[in-house]
Amino acid sequence: ISGYSLVVQARDSGTPPLSSSVTVNVDISDVNDNSPVFTPANYTAVIQENKPVGTSILQLVVTDKDSFHNGPPFTFTILTGNEEEEFTLDPHGVLRSAVIFKHMVSTEYVLCVQAKDSGRPQQVSHTYVQVRVIEESIHKPTAIPLEIFIVTMEDDFPGGVIGKIHATDQDVYDVLTYTLKSEQKSLFKVNSHDGKIIALGGLDNGKYVLNVSVSDGRFQVPIDVVVHVEQLLQEMLQNTVTIRFENVSPEDFVGLHMHGFRRTLRNAVLSQKQDSLHIISIQPVAGGSQLDMLFAVQMHSGGFYKPAYLIQKLTNARRHLENVIRISAILEKNCSGLDCQEQHCEQSLSIDSHSLMTYSTARISFVCPRFYRNVRCMC
Repeated sequence: ISGYSLVVQARDSGTPPLSSSVTVNVDISDVNDNSPVFTPANYTAVIQENKPVGTSILQLVVTDKDSFHNGPPFTFTILTGNEEEEFTLDPHGVLRSAVIFKHMVSTEYVLCVQAKDSGRPQQVSHTYVQVRVIEESIHKPTAIPLEIFIVTMEDDFPGGVIGKIHATDQDVYDVLTYTLKSEQKSLFKVNSHDGKIIALGGLDNGKYVLNVSVSDGRFQVPIDVVVHVEQLLQEMLQNTVTIRFENVSPEDFVGLHMHGFRRTLRNAVLSQKQDSLHIISIQPVAGGSQLDMLFAVQMHSGGFYKPAYLIQKLTNARRHLENVIRISAILEKNCSGLDCQEQHCEQSLSIDSHSLMTYSTARISFVCPRFYRNVRCMC
């Protein structure tokens, strides 16, 4: 308890008795009676041979139960094991290499490290750090090519995470870093630690080929990353059809079924090869395992096929479509629960272009806006 607040009353012996009160604050000052604590108690680390001088090996973590002025900043010292000065320890507790290590010279070092707090009198703690020197990388990283599809309303892309690069390395202790060529950083960014790709706002319609690479510190490998950006037209939303799938997650649809279903769907509904199929959005149906896919078909002349025409085509080809994935329903209007005849049901579709959904797998990522369907009776 760091303090107490007491109310003290003085009362005299007169008639009538008179009194007054005063508040007494008692602060409990801290005594430096706790030593710094290393977490974990002892450390094990590795460094590959031939790494440059100054390579970070380990970050020491120290806490102190005393008050702030009796705790940090801590003073770190290597007491033993560093007689040849192969290591340095900075004021923040980062252990770094001071030489270029060779696996044939020595494979292991054991350091005794001291941490001293800032109290009076100072308290100290010790930890042992075992550093193993391993052979340098012999395997190149491997990365899976990534294709990203972004669907957005006209000139209204807000930006965000659009996918993640998946890379591995057979060298167990390799740390992978990701880089993007500087000339592309005005439109995209890549997180250097985890490979997440971030698109900045305002992407134009078109295809972007990103110059991304992954490095293990010795080998650098290029990664094929292609981004397709499609901007929706308002006229599309008035001519959409929804296919509802059964028992499939968005990620499974994107990773396992989307390419094959798109090809089968094109064969089913396109009247001419020059017509264009636009997958506008996919999103889970609330409260179940169903998935809605919203699409429209643009004629070569520029207009869009009407939903009734597309539904007729889909109905005729449903058996072929279900060879790829099970279909629950083909929706044009969704008046279930409304007490009105089908011809009196009006449906409107709205797109929230600032609420993007990203469905990402190792090879393909699909980024699309959330959509809302509203129906009402027109009596």
